[in-house]
Amino acid sequence: MIRRNVIIIGAAGRDFHNFNTFFRDNELYNVVAFTAAQIPDIDDRKYPAELAGNPYTNGIPIYSEEELPQLIRKFNVHDCIFSYSDIPYQRVMAVSAIVNSSGANFVLLGGKETMLKSEKPVIAVCAVRTGCGKSQTSRRIIEILMKKGLKVVAIRHPMPYGNLLAQKVQRFAEISDLKKHNCTIEEMEEYEPHIVRGNVIYAGVDYEAILREAENDQKGCDIILWMGAIMIFHF
Repeated sequence: MIRRNVIIIGAAGRDFHNFNTFFRDNELYNVVAFTAAQIPDIDDRKYPAELAGNPYTNGIPIYSEEELPQLIRKFNVHDCIFSYSDIPYQRVMAVSAIVNSSGANFVLLGGKETMLKSEKPVIAVCAVRTGCGKSQTSRRIIEILMKKGLKVVAIRHPMPYGNLLAQKVQRFAEISDLKKHNCTIEEMEEYEPHIVRGNVIYAGVDYEAILREAENDQKGCDIILWMGAIMIFHF
């Protein structure tokens, strides 16, 4: 059986999630590369072998999206999986045109293939672009729920600037956890308001591993609150 060569087009978030849920351990496909956009300094790295599993013993290289046409030809790519958000329709279709003109299929995976089932009720705070107010809205919802005596665990879209393996699952419950996980200023601004309110927040690369940890958090969990551009959990 010939495996189909795949490039996942992403921005260090949904791309890794799509790989973990659909392509990891899938004998029909061979993910030859990720391409990266939006977040700086992601390209020229690798998705670690420890997260990728068999047969990716050397990990999966991450390239700049600007190299996409050359990569399609170099790796004889069959399918390119578009896996990030916060961009206009015209940009999505422009990438589609680049992929198709280079000879590959342009693919968008749906929820049936990629959503995770939670054992807890889920509230999702999503938005069409950065800056719409997901963080403020999420904190207000958590305040309301906590006043009702509910234990809320938040899960946030990652900001994977550091070691991807070390960022597989990150839990923030104390201010000292910000230093423990080598957070950037941007990450501290996001996580600290949750910590001082008394709720736990998770982030990281492997959403399924994070979800299971959150559902069984040592402080308790009645409700999962997800903050991200795309809904990836259901119950």
